[in-house]
Amino acid sequence: MLLNTLLLALRAIRRNLMRSVLTTLGIVIGVAAVVTMVTVGNGATKAVQTQIQSLGSNLLMVRPGQRMGPGGGGTGGPSFKLADATAIATQIGGVAAVAPEVRASVTVVADNRNWSTTVTGSTNDYFPAGNWKIAAGRMFEQPELDAGAAVCIIGQTVRRELFGATTDPLGRSVRIKQFTCAVIGLLASKGQGAMGMDQDDIIIVPANTAQRRLTGSTRVQTLLVSRQEGSDAERVKAGITELLRERRKLGPADDDNFNVLDTQQVADTLSGTTKLLTSLLGAVAAVSLLVGGIGIMNIMLVSVTERTREIGLRLAIGAMEREVLAQFLIESVVLAALGGLVGLVLATGASIGISALLSVPYEFQLGINLLAFGFSAAIGVVFGFVPARRAARLDPIEALRHE
Repeated sequence: MLLNTLLLALRAIRRNLMRSVLTTLGIVIGVAAVVTMVTVGNGATKAVQTQIQSLGSNLLMVRPGQRMGPGGGGTGGPSFKLADATAIATQIGGVAAVAPEVRASVTVVADNRNWSTTVTGSTNDYFPAGNWKIAAGRMFEQPELDAGAAVCIIGQTVRRELFGATTDPLGRSVRIKQFTCAVIGLLASKGQGAMGMDQDDIIIVPANTAQRRLTGSTRVQTLLVSRQEGSDAERVKAGITELLRERRKLGPADDDNFNVLDTQQVADTLSGTTKLLTSLLGAVAAVSLLVGGIGIMNIMLVSVTERTREIGLRLAIGAMEREVLAQFLIESVVLAALGGLVGLVLATGASIGISALLSVPYEFQLGINLLAFGFSAAIGVVFGFVPARRAARLDPIEALRHE
């Protein structure tokens, strides 16, 4: 009986194919919009988390001043010294590596090519703290760090712009401002950073080299502190704060003239924001599902009116009310379910395309697809029940008299 009812419903849908297609369009758009928004939103969240994690493992960024902004430290406080990095590494528990950052934007030259990039002066702790890998060559040796030797390690973008993507840069020379340094290492690619910057557009030199030959001062803009796995972030931050207040001679009533930023907190905040926006957009898109449900109810009511004599004939020859109810209810559910399936197909294609366009990973989630399809079928039940009950309760005699 259920199979016969299903066949009757499919036959009725096929009889008015164009109307059925237009009826399901609201469901198609609703399902496609919800799934696409959620999928792309999850991909954006994943991209944010990956980009923040690429900055370093369990990373704390210590910068002068109180105002924090993208790509730079705060203002209003004195810079750090190399000795501050040494003090944190030796006196604070739970610290795996501490790397000073001395930065300068310069134009570098190799052979007949030049390129504007950022030169960072630091120590070998910069590589584990910043999650950098050496693709070729080596890190700095201790005598090179102590003496401020003219050696450098370059990123993949600098290599491509100065030497070409396939040329081995090891042993070659790069002129940075007034001095020439030998390339001793090549960094593995990290790609785009959290703020859209190219992380591979970098040259790393010893901190003493940068201070003596580039900036001409002993100032350090940033301290990168990598925590040990399992260490308490708040305890490490408190220890760093207390130590730096002591070294910077701040009294109990003085405000901190530096800030300690936990990149994990930044990642959690940004992820929470993108998830909230994803939920909001998904909720807005879900409104079209309700509109689609209203469209199904409207068409089913029209169908009941058009087929009144057919319904009366079925009831007159012995069909039960529940069978008529089931016929129209199944017809409504089939319309909604077909719309849901088409919507899922469109959503998959749209999600892949938009993810590629926005350069975010495509994150397929079976749960949201099943939920959207189930919701579309449920809409067929909810909005199809009233027309189906109206059809089942028709008086057979009055129905047969209907013109």
